[in-house]
Amino acid sequence: MFKQRLLSSSIAMVTAVGSAQVIAQTQSDQALEEVVVTGVRASLEKAIEIKQQKMQIVDSIVAEDIGKFPDNNVAEALQRVSGVQVTDRGSGEVSKVAIRGLDDVTTTVNGRQLFTASGRYVALADIPASLLAGVDVYKTRNASQISSGIAGQIDIRTHRPFDFDGSKAVFAARGIYQEQSDSTDPVLSGLFSNSWETEAGRFGALVNLSYAETTYRDQSVTPGAVVPFVTADAPEGLLPYERLFLNHPNVAEDPIWTPGLESGLPNSAGSTLSINGEEVPYILGRDAIFASDFTGKRERPAVNVSLQWAPNDSSEYLFEAFYNGYRNESFNSLLFSYADWWGTDNSHLPMGGDVELYEGSNVVKARDVADAAGFTSGDLTVGKTDSFVYALGGNWDISDSFRLSSELLYQDSEFEDDFAAMRFNRGAYGVGLDFNTGNGMPSWAYYDNPNTTDVDESDLTDSSQYAVANFYDNGSSRESDAITFTLDGELDLDWGAFHLLEFGLRHEARSAADAARTQEGIVDGLSLDQFGGNLISINNGFFDGRANVPTSWAVANGYYLHDNISDVRDIYSLPTEELLTTFAIDEDTTSAYVQTDFDAGVVDGQLGLRYITTSRDMSFYDVDNLNDDGSAPRSSADASNSKLLPSLMVRYHITDDLMARFSYTETLRRPEFSQLNSWIYYSPSTTRTNGTATGGNPDLQPVESQNLDLSLEWYFADSSALYGTLFRRDIEGFVYDSKNLIMHQAPTEDEESIYILSQPDNSSDGVLEGLEVGLTYFPSNLPDMLDGFGIQASYTALDSSQKVPDYNDEGKQIGMTDAPIFGVSDSSYSVVLAYDKNALDMRLSYVWRDDFLNNHEAASFANPIGVYRKAETSMDFQASYDLTDNMVVTFDATNLTDEEYQSYYEDPTLYNFGSSIYSRTFALGARYSF
Repeated sequence: MFKQRLLSSSIAMVTAVGSAQVIAQTQSDQALEEVVVTGVRASLEKAIEIKQQKMQIVDSIVAEDIGKFPDNNVAEALQRVSGVQVTDRGSGEVSKVAIRGLDDVTTTVNGRQLFTASGRYVALADIPASLLAGVDVYKTRNASQISSGIAGQIDIRTHRPFDFDGSKAVFAARGIYQEQSDSTDPVLSGLFSNSWETEAGRFGALVNLSYAETTYRDQSVTPGAVVPFVTADAPEGLLPYERLFLNHPNVAEDPIWTPGLESGLPNSAGSTLSINGEEVPYILGRDAIFASDFTGKRERPAVNVSLQWAPNDSSEYLFEAFYNGYRNESFNSLLFSYADWWGTDNSHLPMGGDVELYEGSNVVKARDVADAAGFTSGDLTVGKTDSFVYALGGNWDISDSFRLSSELLYQDSEFEDDFAAMRFNRGAYGVGLDFNTGNGMPSWAYYDNPNTTDVDESDLTDSSQYAVANFYDNGSSRESDAITFTLDGELDLDWGAFHLLEFGLRHEARSAADAARTQEGIVDGLSLDQFGGNLISINNGFFDGRANVPTSWAVANGYYLHDNISDVRDIYSLPTEELLTTFAIDEDTTSAYVQTDFDAGVVDGQLGLRYITTSRDMSFYDVDNLNDDGSAPRSSADASNSKLLPSLMVRYHITDDLMARFSYTETLRRPEFSQLNSWIYYSPSTTRTNGTATGGNPDLQPVESQNLDLSLEWYFADSSALYGTLFRRDIEGFVYDSKNLIMHQAPTEDEESIYILSQPDNSSDGVLEGLEVGLTYFPSNLPDMLDGFGIQASYTALDSSQKVPDYNDEGKQIGMTDAPIFGVSDSSYSVVLAYDKNALDMRLSYVWRDDFLNNHEAASFANPIGVYRKAETSMDFQASYDLTDNMVVTFDATNLTDEEYQSYYEDPTLYNFGSSIYSRTFALGARYSF
């Protein structure tokens, strides 16, 4: 009898099962795919079955019904999986997923690696959740799977015609209310599937449609970087409270202080710097404060067509075509004020020229700034993506013991965007700043000049107080296509304990290119009248009353700039620029694998090898330094690398319900195409310091990881399991910006001078180890009132470190420094209370993750440079009720506790940073199926 192993196909929505993985599935795996899940308990039970029967360490989420995935998007659902954390909330969704703290995750659809534009990966948010059957999170992988993604693989499974017995139709609609934007957005989906028995065999056809719209509003307030100032008792040549830049014409020593320190300059009271041979006390304040009111609208349409044909019991064929679109318009209304001006006496302002320091420190908590320079900026970005995938493949039972499958996949993805922005400059009479009023929230207000009666300087909506300034006109495009061929086979063996041999070949020929245009217009003396009456945009109700900050201000209307771009360019005497190619890369990747399954009674497992080799032909173009004929200089480079990746998985069946696993695997991450740029861009110094230079590195190698996992799993009931895993990742070649001293003569220089060159390099190694524990439990024999209640919980503890190069202010490496790995929280947990009885399903979930180091601030001026995210939480609720056998109504809510998301530099008490608020959402929906 032909086994239902269909090679995978298609992109973000393709319905099939990836050939490289499906061939490896056992007959029991196939039976699992025939289970129909309709409620929360059934979906959790199916996820437990998948975890128990897979050879790898896997956690899964299964849709509760066709068209019903339990969250607004896939990423939000994954945060309840043990070892998974999410971050980068914004624009109405979560955009980044990490497995055990690492965000280098390969996303596949039915086992197939896909991409968006010229990137390496496809974003989870680009895949409509309403069309999914389930998601598997692979924390270990065998040799047949894609080797990229040192953190793991998230494989998205979708429907196909042969999943259903005959015809099936499902219509689903939801209205999602976004609280901050005060809008209700539609999410629509439809599935139509049928199969027929004909003289030519069984034929099936499926069409999947999806459309999702999101209107969002994100709001944030942020004090700037921490920099040093002199005190009121300034030394000769400096003014009271003047900012200490690295260089000063009245200071002999050069530079005055060292930027880029991980923990920053000393912040104890009375700390000093050497200025002109004298130890001078300093204080640490902020260089700016700013607010962002970010609004927009996003649309995601998707269409998937799947055709299956089984002419007999020993063969099956599949064709699929998929389109996925993305449309987005985002408008950022930015208010920015410098907080480092020293040229005017502040004594006439409310604080009388004094500054308030945190007790026992030299760090500024509050101050007034007179004649503070600042600006507003109205920035509009309009972007779109179109991605297509076409797949054709088949499976054949050559004999009772030998099976083959193959597919040919073509995918093409293009992204383009346009950016228009205009600044309005505004000098403030005075601004009063409290950088931290408590709990990390800043406060600031603009003062009205009591000596002027015809204008209110505290009114930020008065457009007459602004001067039209810089105009920015940018755009870009990114595109890529690829042809992928796979051939996989499996052979039943009778070699003692070895019972199955699997092998395969995968070749991908991919091309990718980026293009960009950028220009800036600066014209003195422009007036608002030259642009018509719709240039001004004024927001309102900013930050929801959560802090004493400005609530409205005037900015350039980005939508007006976009719609009248030709007229605006004419006013600034700017041309209509064409996009110039920045790089074009052809990459060929070939991989081959062989693996064997063994079974020795209570011990079984899998041993495999995967060999991967990659070669690139790369051309880069210097669009910042065009030739006389307007063409961009070209630089070419070739690169290649190969790697043999072993894998070993062993399962010990202690009892029928108790299992231990051991796994050793190796994975890698290939560099992004943009990191390989061979051009170096030079910025000569305007002071007495060295110049700076930046560039890519065509010699970047893949990051490699050696992975150990040891788990113990107890499946003590049909819907219940308790499991724990110890793991370790040894990572070699993290990409980190390295620095070198080089000699270069710029066109404006008479001779060669020293430049500090920053380039990405495989210069950092790291170790990540930890423990994760998970529980799913639906008690039996509960009283009738409690029958149907269950719990799903998980906890993850992580310990990470990486060695990063340490450089002095001359660009010389002086050693290695220990630092946490970016994005790794020491601990995280989730708790889900579920109820499933009769026609009612409910789920209340709470997710928490600890503080973590998110990124480094610009080392050229900031102290400290480490930007940490505060602990993050989320509480969500989902419920569904079966009105009839065919009609289900749903209610969902996210971010019920209306959280604030905050960050800080090194010390949250002294160095608070950003504070952001995102929407709560409430959704009503219905699904009808027949």
